[in-house]
Amino acid sequence: MASESANDGQDIEKLYVYGERLSEAKDKSQNEEDYKSIIQAATSSNVKARQLAAQLIPRYFKFFPALSGLAVDAQCDLCEAEELGIRVQAIRGLPLFCKDTPEHIPKIIDILAQLLLAEENVERDAVHKALLSLLRQDVKGSLTALFKHIESVDEPITDDNLRERTLVFIRDKVFPLKSELLKPPEQMERHITDLVKKSLQDVTGAEFKMFMDFLKSLSIFGEKAPTERVQELVEIIEGQADLDAQFSVSDGDHVDRLISCLYMALPFFVRGASSSKFLNYLNKHILPVFDKLPEERKVDLLKNLAESSPYAAPQDSRQILPSVVQLLKKYMPLRKTGEEMNFTYVECLLYTFHHLANKAPNATNSLCGYKIVTGQPSDRLGEDFTEFNKDFTERLRCVEDLTKATMKKLTQGMNSQSNTKGTTISEEEKAKIKTQKQNATTGLRTCNNILAMIQVLN
Repeated sequence: MASESANDGQDIEKLYVYGERLSEAKDKSQNEEDYKSIIQAATSSNVKARQLAAQLIPRYFKFFPALSGLAVDAQCDLCEAEELGIRVQAIRGLPLFCKDTPEHIPKIIDILAQLLLAEENVERDAVHKALLSLLRQDVKGSLTALFKHIESVDEPITDDNLRERTLVFIRDKVFPLKSELLKPPEQMERHITDLVKKSLQDVTGAEFKMFMDFLKSLSIFGEKAPTERVQELVEIIEGQADLDAQFSVSDGDHVDRLISCLYMALPFFVRGASSSKFLNYLNKHILPVFDKLPEERKVDLLKNLAESSPYAAPQDSRQILPSVVQLLKKYMPLRKTGEEMNFTYVECLLYTFHHLANKAPNATNSLCGYKIVTGQPSDRLGEDFTEFNKDFTERLRCVEDLTKATMKKLTQGMNSQSNTKGTTISEEEKAKIKTQKQNATTGLRTCNNILAMIQVLN
């Protein structure tokens, strides 16, 4: 035992001697044997010797390019040592390999990315700090190497856990430091945008939202960005919505993705980006099979369509207006039949109709008999669309009557709920009354909106 302890002490002493000679040497390349001995110490059975080797190997790495492969391999072995202390020391040394030799950044980033899978907190923290050190040293090269672990364009992703850990690191550690790391902003924000776009080939909905939120936060897409930049974001969303694919109403994932993407694109329509591709896709593929959509998605679709309608181009408005009028006629009853009317559907469709008709006024005569003179042949003023007008106005009158009757019921219900104040009721009943009151308030707002829009059409 004493003999082993003495040998261990000698091993460490030798390493200190190698290190001192290298430190003092003016031409360190002449001390290649000393450096080789330090590299060999990485395989020592002496824990302290390996820990010391983990410090010394990166420190003198740049002076021995011919030994670079051996040195990096030795450090990697130390990163996988059983002893946590050795692993942490080895990880901390990895960025030093690139300090004066940046050509090693891709390899070292790759090694560190693999180590993101570490389970020990102190070890993972060392990996995070090492990666951030390299990002600060060469942000472009480091980002490029890091993103290779989350995009599958150049080569397929083989480890989903590694991809997930890399994504978490980018989200939690890199994105919050964008103002510090992405300099010069114009150049580096463009670079990371291109990396993100390559990474969107196969992402979950949550991952896509994360990336879009990040891109929106970049100065190149800020409030003063030109329209073509804003359009670039819409085109990214269009790609995620898969608007070039044939639509199948039975493909629930595609329906969900499409509606989510349209909602995500809305703020960019407000800023001048084109909504044409989305609206044309809805008109061609979705609205004709609206009744076959899942019930819970119908309202989402109509709300998003309504919010998009103020930003529709005249040509798009003219194309989609017939489908909207057709749906309106379907959901606005011609006479009171006793069936309940879906007020939310009608509210959304009337709102959409108003905005589209405003953009394409000469289309309304042939669709619902509203003669608006624009002086264009498409006004079709010489044709008789009286029957269309009669049908449409009768439906509007029926909707108006149903809406007024519903408002009366809702108001009476709210008054009766108010009368329960002061009486002894359970917490459960109180919660139920509160929910009913909120629903009634929402219902009254919808009814008021419908009546206001009908009034304009009378």
